[in-house]
Amino acid sequence: MSPEELLKSVRKIEIKSRRLSRQIFAGEYHSAFKGRGMAFSEVREYQTGDDVRRMDWNVTARLNAPYIKVFEEERELTVVLLVDVSGSRLFGTSAKTKKELITEIAALLSFSASANNDKVGALFFSSRVEKFIPPKKGRSHLLRIIRELIEFEPRERGTDIGEALRYLTNAIKKRCTAFLLSDLTDVDKEGKPRYEEALKIAVNRHDISVVNVYDPRDRVLPDVGMIRVMDAESGEERWIDTSSKTVRREFTGWNEKVRQATIQCLRRYKVDSVSIATNEDFVKGMISLFGRR
Repeated sequence: MSPEELLKSVRKIEIKSRRLSRQIFAGEYHSAFKGRGMAFSEVREYQTGDDVRRMDWNVTARLNAPYIKVFEEERELTVVLLVDVSGSRLFGTSAKTKKELITEIAALLSFSASANNDKVGALFFSSRVEKFIPPKKGRSHLLRIIRELIEFEPRERGTDIGEALRYLTNAIKKRCTAFLLSDLTDVDKEGKPRYEEALKIAVNRHDISVVNVYDPRDRVLPDVGMIRVMDAESGEERWIDTSSKTVRREFTGWNEKVRQATIQCLRRYKVDSVSIATNEDFVKGMISLFGRR
């Protein structure tokens, strides 16, 4: 992609994301992510009904009148986007690829967080942590993240979600809000998530939400005869007879088994999640995710 094309793509995504953030997501984001706690605001004279546990005894003694401390909700958050850049993100049979869908959702989250005065960072991962952009504020910082979402090329093509979660746990010491954007194709031979232990540790440190992006053909194999397919992450190639009902049934069965195991894992650790297909309106999916919080 030429510099001119990249600039045009970044600008297009910025305009769309800002519009959606202002018109649709501002209230939902603000309500869903409430900040880390309460911050001191001021002191004022005690009024009937005030909680005596908030009494400021130093001011009370100095002014010879009862005063209490007033606290306000601490709004500012640190938001980190965990972005899957493995080989499977390039797959897409509908209106867009999984990479394009992830880019649009990540940009929307970035601008929504920025509108809320939150810091935003990004972690790009494959089978390793490829790049970490520390959380910051500012338009230039957000545009850098969008540029990386569009043009970043990973060194490896595999997926290790656990490695990304472990890095997050170690790199961000204070509690943050993290969004994992991935097709979640990281399971063992039995179809169970390989990242469960890392997730278990990460949710005790951070507020994690999962956006599972997928293509319809990830779950259902069409009857199109003999086709040659390649695993986008391992590079393995083979011929498959899609006209076979047995082949299609086993394909669907395996993917449903993986999907159910993933859902159970996320529920076990009370992780909010949403699944969005490449042929769906991601706006509705994200609103539903925010609405469940």
